[in-house]
Amino acid sequence: QVQLVESGGGLVQAGGSLRLSCEASGRTFSMYAMGWFRQAPGKEREFVANINRGGSNIYYADSVKGRFTISRDSAKNTVYLQMNSLKPEDTAVYYCAARDGPLSDYAYWGQGTQVTVSS
Repeated sequence: QVQLVESGGGLVQAGGSLRLSCEASGRTFSMYAMGWFRQAPGKEREFVANINRGGSNIYYADSVKGRFTISRDSAKNTVYLQMNSLKPEDTAVYYCAARDGPLSDYAYWGQGTQVTVSS
């Protein structure tokens, strides 16, 4: 299995940027497709972005398209989420997750990192 640790969250003003990192350990990082999700207070967890094993297929939620960029660095066993033009509605706990492939559930989750965007 794989262990995931997120970092990079914090407090930022609206319009600002943050870059989240998710470092994987355990099984070979390149074996997993990776995703980012978020959960705001009182709301269900929602999909943000995902990237396949090779980095060639990427998908974004409509709410973040054009503002967020997901990427992965296999040499560092890390997946990133670059977040630009942040809005107060982006405030949430952000989680990274790993799955074996596009037809699998996300079986591995990190502990989450808080992102707070002030207006």
